[in-house]
Amino acid sequence: MKMIETDVAIVGAGGAGIRAAIAIAEADPTIRVALISKVYPMRSHTVAAEGGAAGVIKENDSLDDHFADTVSGGDWLCDQDAVELFVAEAPKELIQLEHWGCPWSREEDGSVGVRPFGGMKMERTWYAADKTGFHLLHTLFQTSLKYPSITRFDEFYSTELLAANGRCQGVMAIEMRSGRVHAFIAKSVIMATGGAGRIFPFTTNGAIKTGDGMAMAYRAGVPLKDMEFIQYHPTGLPGTGILITEAARGEGASLTNKDGYRYLQDYGLGPADPWPRKKAMELGPRDRLSQAFWHEQKKGRTAQTPHGDVVYLDLRHLGEKKIDERLPMVRDLAISYIRVDPVHDLIPVRPVVHYTMGGIDTDIDGATSLDGLFAIGECACVSINGANRLGSNSLTELLVFGARAGRGAAKLAATAPAPDMEGVQEQARAAEERVLALFRRADGGESIPGLRQEMHDTMESGAGIYRSAASLLASATKISALRRRYSGVALTDKSNVYNTDLIQALELGAMLDVAEAIVAAALERKESRGSHQRLDFEARDDDAYLKHSLAYYSETGDPEIRHRDVTITKSQPAERVYGGAGK
Repeated sequence: MKMIETDVAIVGAGGAGIRAAIAIAEADPTIRVALISKVYPMRSHTVAAEGGAAGVIKENDSLDDHFADTVSGGDWLCDQDAVELFVAEAPKELIQLEHWGCPWSREEDGSVGVRPFGGMKMERTWYAADKTGFHLLHTLFQTSLKYPSITRFDEFYSTELLAANGRCQGVMAIEMRSGRVHAFIAKSVIMATGGAGRIFPFTTNGAIKTGDGMAMAYRAGVPLKDMEFIQYHPTGLPGTGILITEAARGEGASLTNKDGYRYLQDYGLGPADPWPRKKAMELGPRDRLSQAFWHEQKKGRTAQTPHGDVVYLDLRHLGEKKIDERLPMVRDLAISYIRVDPVHDLIPVRPVVHYTMGGIDTDIDGATSLDGLFAIGECACVSINGANRLGSNSLTELLVFGARAGRGAAKLAATAPAPDMEGVQEQARAAEERVLALFRRADGGESIPGLRQEMHDTMESGAGIYRSAASLLASATKISALRRRYSGVALTDKSNVYNTDLIQALELGAMLDVAEAIVAAALERKESRGSHQRLDFEARDDDAYLKHSLAYYSETGDPEIRHRDVTITKSQPAERVYGGAGK
């Protein structure tokens, strides 16, 4: 085992992690930062974000409008103090990104271009064609290279946190290239590991999004907040889960069923206006659009394909010039993966798991209940997304709260006492032994792919777009059994160099822990709100459930679910209304 001493350890080098690292370097260039990443930074999942980043920049928009759209879109489960801060800081962060070189698309007069996005009643989504995440991450990565205080550790898989005397003091990680275990000793740790979509079988998420950071914090005693809220994106390609960005609908694409009918008008999302259409319909929030698909499917109005039922996304009226200018990646993906050219043909789509609204419980500065531990980005829950994240808020969130957590971690690192080396080293040795024990484990007859498939099946059937007590109880029983059976998994690959068998075993353990928290929280929330829809409790119940759920880890039993009141500053709960002409 190798011991590495640093001031701040950041786990995850996507947009959130790199933004935090830059903030630390700007605050104090003498603070040593270890940027630990499961993959090369430009392969982090931020790169896959297509549509854009939300921030008020136009004269006809306002911070109050962005606040109202976000809170209502989250079905009033958002902490409104966090949302107020978020919308105020968003434009500053996006302008800063432009100064660092992000090539935002422009209007004809040279000003920053903005496009409509789902749930937003104003055009406020900054974009770089349909490769926004790619350009945003490139900009952050290139900017980070000028700071010598940031040291990268690429292709290191983090396994658990180190804590002594009630304080987080480091993290354990395996160098994939050598198999060697490393202990990063730090005065503060920032978790920026992304979401957990790979718990489900059909997802837009890349293979790396397995909930590792959530599980590490969870096992260390930090609760996971609002984990029952899993967002389905309404337009994934059948068979692959590849995302067709919401930007396509922002530019004017329509959704039709197998009969060519714009069915969203039947679900409280507005009339089928002629082009150019008004602000409802396809630009309703993601939860409502995904739920509408489910109802169309039950009515037999979806089209059947070898990869499941689909509806159709129609871009043809936009014309080739506009598609190639604004949506070149959408055209390329459709042609490459399903041999459909959207200039001439309809794109078959279906809902696909996209985002975890819940995550590691943090305050408005990204700090957790474990002193010295921060969390940001999709692995965290601050909470600005509530029961349903609005499209294009997530890229801005990682900038705003990445910067805040970075500054907080820098301040803590400058004032915190030296790590308890004896206590941390003892924990590190025990953590290393747990990894080594996997190599010695006798074959119990269980396989990683087999358990993973069973997890996928029960999460899709029991905790999907619509849930019930029966389906959730069945999934809870199944996940609990899978956790027990997980102890029977043995490694077939005993090598050290790039042992993917080992990494997949550790990832599966993390996913099972997080899956159990999702199901337990969903069972406890006996209402329908945002992306959490109960067939047995169809109404929203503010009296009983205008509260965050907090899942606490248990090694031997079910997670313990507690609750905390939502912070309300100026917007009282009301009916979520979409389908008017908008502003």
